[in-house]
Amino acid sequence: MDRTSLAVLYFPIAMGIYYSMSIAPFTTMLSFPTLLVFITFACFCYLFKSQWPDKLQKAKRPSLPPGPKPWPIVGNLPEFIKYKNETSVSHWIHSFMKEMNTEIACIRLGNVHVISVACPEISREFLKKHDAVFASRPLTMATDVLSKGYMTTAFSPFGDQLKKMKRVMVSELLSKARHGWLYKKRVEEANNLVRYVHNQCKNSDEGGLVNLRVVARHYCCNLMRKLMFNRRYFGQGKADGGPGFEEEEYVDAVFTIFVHLYNFCISDYLPFLRGLDLEGHEKIMEEATRVLEKNHNPIIEDRIRKWRDSKIDEPQDLLDVLVSLTDDNGTPLLSVNEIKAQITEIMIASVDNPSNVVEWAFAEMLNKPETLQKARDELDNVVGKDRLVQESDFPRLNYIKACLRESFRLHPVSSFNVPHKSMTDTTVAGYFIPSGSHVILSRIRLGRNPKLWDEPCSFKPERHFQDLSKREQVVLEEPELRFVSFSRGRRGCPGVVLGSSMAIMLFARLLQCFEWSIPINQGTIDLSPGKRDSFLAQPLLAVVKPRLPPDIYSISS
Repeated sequence: MDRTSLAVLYFPIAMGIYYSMSIAPFTTMLSFPTLLVFITFACFCYLFKSQWPDKLQKAKRPSLPPGPKPWPIVGNLPEFIKYKNETSVSHWIHSFMKEMNTEIACIRLGNVHVISVACPEISREFLKKHDAVFASRPLTMATDVLSKGYMTTAFSPFGDQLKKMKRVMVSELLSKARHGWLYKKRVEEANNLVRYVHNQCKNSDEGGLVNLRVVARHYCCNLMRKLMFNRRYFGQGKADGGPGFEEEEYVDAVFTIFVHLYNFCISDYLPFLRGLDLEGHEKIMEEATRVLEKNHNPIIEDRIRKWRDSKIDEPQDLLDVLVSLTDDNGTPLLSVNEIKAQITEIMIASVDNPSNVVEWAFAEMLNKPETLQKARDELDNVVGKDRLVQESDFPRLNYIKACLRESFRLHPVSSFNVPHKSMTDTTVAGYFIPSGSHVILSRIRLGRNPKLWDEPCSFKPERHFQDLSKREQVVLEEPELRFVSFSRGRRGCPGVVLGSSMAIMLFARLLQCFEWSIPINQGTIDLSPGKRDSFLAQPLLAVVKPRLPPDIYSISS
């Protein structure tokens, strides 16, 4: 309390006491009531003084972004619960933003203001101009479970732990030098991908029916296991290169976690409900996380013992890198729990985006055979048919990358990006953004904004060649936030290079090595998304035939 406040509070009290004492010999009946009046008056003055500047400040500051009118105390939680049960919260948010014709909206859930943004200019203002203000993350039930109490890079709030883990990720795991060091492992898994698909269609002139979702997701998981643990499978795998039971269970757990990670859990806005698990999310997250840790932890603990016993001299994979890091005193830089939590986060964050973008790209292109043919023609012209596409070919595969960009734009892996949390009150785009607000960019509405994109709901890869005047080649990143391929800003995705190479290699190898067609009598591919997620409602099934000389497939064995 400042001196002015003390004066306002105590001056009337002192005067009241003095007045009461001075008149006591003459009229004792008035002394106590008079003192009470002065005390009451003092309290009133103090409250008025403390509230008056806030009221003036509130009158002067900008208004909150438009949004549905909140209820007292609970805000918009009644609507939240209604639409969460009926369709999805993201559908509700997008619906009222469309009805209100606004590109920024504010939804109050309990005491939390959730700010949804669908405009690239406003998005850039949040994540470029005011990036430092929005560099934190919300504390949620799901991220707490997954990160062992916020020990990791992507989900930790702003602070020393984040800075430490981010240095490890950027300097040690995802540097340019480290990317080159892991090249052979990526090639191994690209070859295994071709072998696996070829084994499903090589024995029939009519081709084989392939579940592209299974192919894409398991390739991404196999690749990350190879980079992280120097092994393709946790269990035995199958002779044809496909997943065994352990792999299927693992991949299911990975995507269960992804779907529930930021799925608007009510206890994130009413924390006193945490533990009651009214929606069952906490149990789902804990069980899925246990599946991952059941496979990860024995390997991690065994590797730590080997390093401590000096049985390993040089790192062979990313786990070795994490275990071998030391501080200035020569002691391990990371605790066992930090290593376990960071590896789990990496596995979750690396497999969803590449697999989803490739499945959607194939779904769109199977309905547009001319687009599929253009992509194959580019591969034949750049790479030919006498060898397999390699990462060194990527700079010249502009149409391939344009197809992936278009898939990112039209079919993002989630409705919103990972939330940013404001650390102070600020003003963005003329609106007041309170401290503690959760800011979410609408991936769907950014990518389909009719002010930016001609025929926004049509799959047109050619539109991305307009950017070639500004750069030498098409890239998967979108720094101007006209859509979101990889997260941007201070809390942006540090694995853009790895994620891009995973998506391009998966897409290019499948296109180069195989003919893809829609199953007979199916008509066209149904492009409906899931009701509660952004994946295709039904996994993509396609007929596959080899299109390269037989000896090329033996290279991948």
